[in-house]
Amino acid sequence: MINLSAISTLPPSSVDKDDIEKATDKYVERLGDLQKVLRAEQKHAVLVVFQGMDGSGKDGAVKKVFKDCHPDGISTYSFKKPTDEEFAHDFLWRVHKQAPIRGHIKIFNRSHYEDILIQRVHKWIDEDRANKRIAAINAFEQLLAFDNHTVVLKFYLHLSKAQQALELQERLDDPEKNWKHNPNDWKERELWDDYMRCYEDAINKSAIPWTVVPVDERWYRDYIVSKTLVEALESLHMKFPRISK
Repeated sequence: MINLSAISTLPPSSVDKDDIEKATDKYVERLGDLQKVLRAEQKHAVLVVFQGMDGSGKDGAVKKVFKDCHPDGISTYSFKKPTDEEFAHDFLWRVHKQAPIRGHIKIFNRSHYEDILIQRVHKWIDEDRANKRIAAINAFEQLLAFDNHTVVLKFYLHLSKAQQALELQERLDDPEKNWKHNPNDWKERELWDDYMRCYEDAINKSAIPWTVVPVDERWYRDYIVSKTLVEALESLHMKFPRISK
């Protein structure tokens, strides 16, 4: 069982920042190469899920880690408040439409997990419904995995409450980040303990495992995410298609 309070949000003291950043650059470049083969082979799809508290660096992870990927084979989607049409369907209806096709990487910058996090924290759904939704999410992700050969990689960006305060304040202090400021983020911060409980429960009940990524230092975040992605894609043993004689 994962206990988030027992996992540090900082890099291990034994790692060297310069060494890690050099390794990250190599992984990012390698990811770009692997994406080319993924696009060409068209045998697998990749779904990358980023979840974390406000200020945990989801946007930054997308920008840094995937910068060498060809834009034709990758896209990002962020799930906001459901529309009236989406509310009229089951909660996964809008998610399934965004699932990646084979040969493509799809990034969920916030995802279907919002429906068992914010709704659960605010008690818009009860615990029984939350658990049934968790079961539905597990079935959905396993369907993608076995029926469409989708590699599902889920990253929980593990941020400390103290670091979140600094990140949210920077959105007020830095003119170039003012556009990110949302007063509601500070209100949600008051529910920190409830969010941690719900995140921890979702992670522990997930059929496809999560990677918990310490993100108080962004350079270590980029290293863990890029390394995990490269290792997952290399395990597919992909090859460029050859013209038959």
